[in-house]
Amino acid sequence: MAIRVLNATSVARDLGRWRTDTEDGSGRRRTSRPTYRALADGVRLLIHDGRIPLGVGLPSERDLSAALDLSRTTITSSYAVLREEGYLISKQGARSTVALPDMARPNGLLVQSRNSTGPVIDMSHAAMAAPTEAMMSAYSSALQALPTYLSNHGMEPIGLSVLRESISRRFTERGLPTTPDQIMVTSGAQQAVRLLLGTLTSPGDRVLIDHPTYPNALEAIRRVGARPVPVPIQPEGEPWDLDGIRSAARQTASKVAYMIPDFHNPTGRCLDADGRAELAKIARDTSMTLIVDETMVDLWLDAPPPPPVASFGRVSGTDIVTIGSASKSYWGGLRIGWIRANPSLISRLAGSRAAHDLGTSIMDQLAAGFLLQDADAILETRRVQLRERRNALESALAEHLPDWTYRRSTGGMSLWLQIPAPVSSALAATVPAFGAVLAAGPRFGVEGAFERFIRMPYTREPAELAAAVSATAAAYQALAPNIDTQQPALVF
Repeated sequence: MAIRVLNATSVARDLGRWRTDTEDGSGRRRTSRPTYRALADGVRLLIHDGRIPLGVGLPSERDLSAALDLSRTTITSSYAVLREEGYLISKQGARSTVALPDMARPNGLLVQSRNSTGPVIDMSHAAMAAPTEAMMSAYSSALQALPTYLSNHGMEPIGLSVLRESISRRFTERGLPTTPDQIMVTSGAQQAVRLLLGTLTSPGDRVLIDHPTYPNALEAIRRVGARPVPVPIQPEGEPWDLDGIRSAARQTASKVAYMIPDFHNPTGRCLDADGRAELAKIARDTSMTLIVDETMVDLWLDAPPPPPVASFGRVSGTDIVTIGSASKSYWGGLRIGWIRANPSLISRLAGSRAAHDLGTSIMDQLAAGFLLQDADAILETRRVQLRERRNALESALAEHLPDWTYRRSTGGMSLWLQIPAPVSSALAATVPAFGAVLAAGPRFGVEGAFERFIRMPYTREPAELAAAVSATAAAYQALAPNIDTQQPALVF
């Protein structure tokens, strides 16, 4: 199978200010590293950050030399360094492909530290506690409504009609006309992902993903025997590399793409309306089914998101499938998700579902239906809480970890933090001894990417967030003697 090759212009753009040249008093340039070495270091950091995916081919020496305005000899020397360090794997008669050296999996920076003397704050899940009063009221109402459903078998493969009507109504209110026969209720969004991948892909198929992405979606892709094709999220400007998505779709002949354009997990970024229209066009032009994960769509903090991606697709709905969930918006214990697709695909999914279960809990469906009736009031309260907690987390980071960088999320539940050194896995292994649990960056990437990143949710109380950041700072300080502080940093 042909190897996907990165575009030289895209690589040049992602490298940013990769040179470390300075000027002396006479205006002459000085540098502490040869240009070929600086370039190799820049490419290496892009690999660790997940912005150059593993398994792809780097641009040809000629193309990259033209894009960077460097001699071809410099590019050849840089590629040679990357090959020696294990970041490029060469095979006879084939293009060299990007890899991580064995020493990078894992990085091995573990320390012996004190045992935690207080409670351990779990920051590994981006989920809020339930809105207790609203949840109790919803289940109380569901219990009163339950007798209506006790006279039959209680198995509803596509979900209760009353809930499907409520879900379709909310899609229509957001600018995407939807009927109940386009909705299937699932036991959480995770089941929705598994059902779709099991129905739409075969072992060995390529599935395009934004990178980083939701870890459980990555696992679902692997479980069906498909192979994820990562297209990096950009740190600045428009986060989705639409040209890269189109190129990757064509080069890999991906049948399916899974993307999170609404307050992306873990970065919190949101795709604008023009980007959604282009994404829908890419799916249409490449005959690729686009699975859009909208589980965070209700949790906007700065401004509501643009219309659903599916509103830019075919009227038939054959090119774009949408996943939603009540778990992030209301409570993780409420295992209610849904799929919006054309009715023929809903019928296929219902047939496939029998191998997993025979329907979603009636009580949970009824409770979700009552929550949706009062959704706007509940969600606005949730947004107020998340804004306050986002501010609290940012204040704690400024105090305890001022050299960690991030782009403020516009919605969702977390910040995607860049660490000065690639020690994410080591930090996640060390920090429980200091009183917190974190999700390491590589959980959100393919094969070891994102060792310089940590996802930190702002879903807990402000005091807990401050304590978790303090614990993280202490663990990072414990790692400090083992960290190579001389590594060059990319500047965006």
